[in-house]
Amino acid sequence: MALDDEAGRYERYVGRAVAAGCPRDQVDRLWQIRHVAQAKQLLFHAACRLCDKPDGPTQIGFGGARGGAKSHAMLCQIALDDCQRQPGLKALLLRKVGKAAKEGFEDLRVRALKAVAHEWRRGEGVLSFPNGSRIVLGHFKDESDIDAYLGLEYDVIGVEEATTLTFTKYRAIRTCNRTSKKTWRPRIYTTTNPGGVGHAWYKATFIAPWKTGRETDTRFIPSTIDDNSFVNKEYTATLDTLTGWQKRAWRFGDWDIAAGQFFTTYRADVHVAQPFPIPPNWQVWLAMDYGFTHYNAIYLFAQDGDGRIYVVAEHAQQRWLPARHTIAIAAMLARHGIAPGRLACFVAGRDCFAVRPSEQGSIADQWAAQGWTLDPANDDRINGAAEVLRRLGDVEAGLPPSLFLFDTCARLIDCLPALEHDPHRPEDVLKWDTDDDGNGGDDPYDALRYGLMACPGQPQPNNVAKRLDRWRG
Repeated sequence: MALDDEAGRYERYVGRAVAAGCPRDQVDRLWQIRHVAQAKQLLFHAACRLCDKPDGPTQIGFGGARGGAKSHAMLCQIALDDCQRQPGLKALLLRKVGKAAKEGFEDLRVRALKAVAHEWRRGEGVLSFPNGSRIVLGHFKDESDIDAYLGLEYDVIGVEEATTLTFTKYRAIRTCNRTSKKTWRPRIYTTTNPGGVGHAWYKATFIAPWKTGRETDTRFIPSTIDDNSFVNKEYTATLDTLTGWQKRAWRFGDWDIAAGQFFTTYRADVHVAQPFPIPPNWQVWLAMDYGFTHYNAIYLFAQDGDGRIYVVAEHAQQRWLPARHTIAIAAMLARHGIAPGRLACFVAGRDCFAVRPSEQGSIADQWAAQGWTLDPANDDRINGAAEVLRRLGDVEAGLPPSLFLFDTCARLIDCLPALEHDPHRPEDVLKWDTDDDGNGGDDPYDALRYGLMACPGQPQPNNVAKRLDRWRG
């Protein structure tokens, strides 16, 4: 009877695994060494096997919330599947350093590898198997610690807590993901939760293609505590008691927020709108945050008769001179049927009005030479952040929003939920520079707050107020 029960469990497991996309040899191997994967883990294992295909992905992401059995699944994939079927495989498993992390790995190793022969040299941080395959356990506290692993060759790389890394460092790690084995295709596995310095690039690399159904070189498998039947009920109850961004991120894996998020009431399903024609009686204006090496971000705003503001269009470019920007802005207005003379104002950060000895006048002077008048924006950071918060409302508290972003404003939509509190000035947003690859940065946000502070009804610098009065005339 026991044998019949075992056979029945095996057949049911095979049915679930094959339905998830796992090849039969993978199913048999994991079953034999007592790794009975749960539903989302099976999807992860199946995605990892897609990396074998010549046109398959090379980057697999798994997780999104706490308690989703991410670490267990990744170690099992590398140690129980990849290392067992490919003799001499060399893998790197990167984990965030700390006493708890080291103890956690020891517990994880005992649970995951109890049925497979292996040698664990803790002092060296190396797991080795009888067929010559091995896993190098790499710990990092700061990004610079990862440099110790660069320049070496790893057939497969696993990165835990990937959003604790910048894209620049992640890309550097990927340069080590290569092989000389003719029967192996290099791949990298990542697990993480929303938030952290790498939130924006991870969301753009893994989450956006998954949500839009346009995955090519990546696959993402979402998982929450609800997908892990082995977690104690008390831990689930603890996550359920969280509020705000922590509950949305750690309990539900919501990528529209970030740990330490400033604008916690921002919700893409509430604040992002489909474009529509702007009525001729609506007030319209422009706002710019100047940049050359950073992005030069310009937004078109429109306000309806009930005071709701729409961010209608986005222009964001690096290393353009004013003359080129003016052409693009004229074209942007034309696409929306708005003549330049209809604009109430065009505000810009005060750095645009500083005279640079090495240049011919200020940035504002260069725009003026092209026929565009810029006005100094109200750049009060604290009140600007407060105005964004006020406009976002709070749907959970019954406060309706009065700010909406057209879905064509991609950089702003990515930027806003990733902004965090300044730890030294909690009422302000933490400054965030674009990295060397053009990822991230708070330039869209700065342009947004300039624009909101320039809308009718807000206190304005004298010259802007006069122009608004003339326009409303």
